[in-house]
Amino acid sequence: MSNCFDAFLVLLCKKHVAIPTSTRWRVAQWLEIRWWQRYLASQAPSAYRQQKISYWQRVLQRMDMAPPDEARLLDAGCGPAGIFLAFPRHQVDALDPLLTAYATKLEHFEPSLHPQTNFITQALEELRAEATYDYVFCLNAINHVADWEQSLLRLTVAAKPGATLLLGVDVHNKAWLKAVFRSLPGDVLHPHQHQRNDYRKALEDLGWHIERTHTWSKGIVFDYWLVKAVLRYPEKNRPLNGDGL
Repeated sequence: MSNCFDAFLVLLCKKHVAIPTSTRWRVAQWLEIRWWQRYLASQAPSAYRQQKISYWQRVLQRMDMAPPDEARLLDAGCGPAGIFLAFPRHQVDALDPLLTAYATKLEHFEPSLHPQTNFITQALEELRAEATYDYVFCLNAINHVADWEQSLLRLTVAAKPGATLLLGVDVHNKAWLKAVFRSLPGDVLHPHQHQRNDYRKALEDLGWHIERTHTWSKGIVFDYWLVKAVLRYPEKNRPLNGDGL
């Protein structure tokens, strides 16, 4: 059955058949766990975790981020080896709709190894925390969500005024390719296709002040782009309960 479904997705791409965003998200979630299984198949769990810790430490150093031990952290769309790995002394909420699947299908994800982290099996759009977090991390996740605008709003509402955001995402290099990928299922793992300016505008409209950006890696179609921002809207203008976007 799974091979037939994979073949169906390939056929969609070849025939240039557009599919709705909601369908893309369901397809992307189904493929996400399969991607992880294939990617991790030949990697020893302990070695992989150490590799990821080193990677996250390099990211934090490059973006000049060192949360104090008392800071409250959110790792939104954490996956099986999110940035929570780099914070063994912090209070971290790690959110991902696929955590149950990761725990049952991937030996690399072992929640008991991270007692400081509160794992929450939930989509980002369903997050209801308000003014809770000092640091918000959303790395290689925001273009995987079902509702892009609602997810950005949820991150904002969950952050305290003055909180710091680190966003990492694949961004299109060329506007015409963004348009093509939006109309065709050319990148089934990522239901949302955007460029840097799309993220800049969306974040600034929500009250985020962008302090630093960095292109972590460059590709033919996509760059992996990091954004560090601080929430600076006045408290009286704070969006509440997802209203006003």
